[in-house]
Amino acid sequence: MTTVTTSSRPSLAANGAWPTIPAVRPGGARSWIARTLIARMGARLPIRIEMPGGTATGAGGPGAPVLRLRNPDAFFARVGGETAGFAESYMAGDWDSDDLPGLFGVLATHLPDLVPAPLQAFRRWYIPRRPPAEHATVDGARRNIERHYDLSNDFFELFLDPTLTYSSALFGTGETLEQAQQRKIDRLLDITGTGAGTRLLEIGTGWGELALSAARRGAQVTSLTISLAQWETASRRAAAAGLADRIDLQLRDYRAAEGSYDAVVSVEMIEAVGASYWPEYFRTVDRLLASGGRAGIQAITMPHDRMIESMNGQTWIHQYIFPGGQIPSMQAIADALAAHTNLRVTSDLAMGLHYARTLSQWRTQFAAAEDEVEILGFSRPFRRMWDLYLAYSQAGFLSGYLDVHQLLLERPADRRTWLTAGPG
Repeated sequence: MTTVTTSSRPSLAANGAWPTIPAVRPGGARSWIARTLIARMGARLPIRIEMPGGTATGAGGPGAPVLRLRNPDAFFARVGGETAGFAESYMAGDWDSDDLPGLFGVLATHLPDLVPAPLQAFRRWYIPRRPPAEHATVDGARRNIERHYDLSNDFFELFLDPTLTYSSALFGTGETLEQAQQRKIDRLLDITGTGAGTRLLEIGTGWGELALSAARRGAQVTSLTISLAQWETASRRAAAAGLADRIDLQLRDYRAAEGSYDAVVSVEMIEAVGASYWPEYFRTVDRLLASGGRAGIQAITMPHDRMIESMNGQTWIHQYIFPGGQIPSMQAIADALAAHTNLRVTSDLAMGLHYARTLSQWRTQFAAAEDEVEILGFSRPFRRMWDLYLAYSQAGFLSGYLDVHQLLLERPADRRTWLTAGPG
């Protein structure tokens, strides 16, 4: 069982130099197109577009979300320049909104209508393809994870709850975020039958709270991560809790996992796997799961048609937040299971609105900690980028464009045996 001391490695943002926002390119045809599309969008959608000086246009009435332009020329030039331009213009301070989740919620709801059909044919020239370096090979996955999860443990501690759980909570009536995170973890452990003596494999350690919860139940836990920062913190927490003898924390890619386990759990890990590797991810779960075992997977999902359309495109989220990621659809998950494993989904809890609430609380706590984030060395463009990411994600779940599911996977023959014998 591995434990380490607190890391002294500097934050990836130690000099405050990242992200570097591309310079504004001179206006031209694309800038003109952006102006035309934004004006068309404002005239049709329930939003308001406010220019410097207070002049406002748009179909939205009082209380509608406002897109407030601070630097219109730079805004339209960036938006017309590339797919990340809308986000980059916010990071640069070209525009603001008092209700970012509300604004993005409107845009998400009307997404198919934002660009006229004749212009949609040019989408492949506007949205760049993802660079090969970000493909989730063994080496690529490690680089991708480092760029997000290894930013700084101190940074994540500023807006997460005390459990350091960085995934959707599951709220009960009147529960705090910390209690709701524990409810989510307990449900996953319950549906997989995790208890005393269970051999549990966790794919994606995070900062260790699920492994700690399982070990407290008496399970023998093996937990895999490729994030050095998270491995260090989870190891330290296991030692401090007196549970290091029940938790084997490994710096290991899921593809190299070994052994046989009564239960496998993986929380919001599949989104980082990459679509090309979903078959291998599920084959690995199937390979490691003992006869009669159960797997609990928590996965963010999106509609299948939108998933297909966004495949291989390099959006601002990939460029600045989650390099190499791809959110699956429920159909894609079912297809991968059917084609590559003997596992099937036998239980499904959709909990998208719980994620919207989780993100709202993270964003509130992030805003309250802005001074501390700056002290850690994160620049103003970074802080605006992260606020945009949290609001953008919250809107996705509120609008139904995104969802998150807790899935129970079983082999049909194993399920018949379990139903006869009973859980535990």
